[in-house]
Amino acid sequence: QVQVVESGGGLVQAGGSLRLSCAAPGRTFSGSAVGWFRQTPGKEREFVSRITGYTTHTFYADSVEGRFTISRDDAKNAVYLQMNALNPEDTGIYYCAVDYNPYGGARLPSDYDVWGQGTQVTVSS
Repeated sequence: QVQVVESGGGLVQAGGSLRLSCAAPGRTFSGSAVGWFRQTPGKEREFVSRITGYTTHTFYADSVEGRFTISRDDAKNAVYLQMNALNPEDTGIYYCAVDYNPYGGARLPSDYDVWGQGTQVTVSS
């Protein structure tokens, strides 16, 4: 089973940028889709973005479209989420998740097979 680790979270002012990374130490994402979700206290885990395996199609939540960019580097076993023009509503714990089905635009947490522990993103106003 692939284990995933997120990094890159932190505190940033509104309008700023962060880049999150998702790694699979000792394993590969190749052939899997990878998604990013976020969660704030009292709310359900929310889909943010997804990149498919092989075809590298990308999907975004409406709330982040045009501001966030997901990418993958299979040679480095890494997936990235570049987040620009951040606002306080983007605050939350961001989770990376692996879907062994490499295709399609799955957006439900239950569609994903392996989860990381999350990284905190805080955007101050």
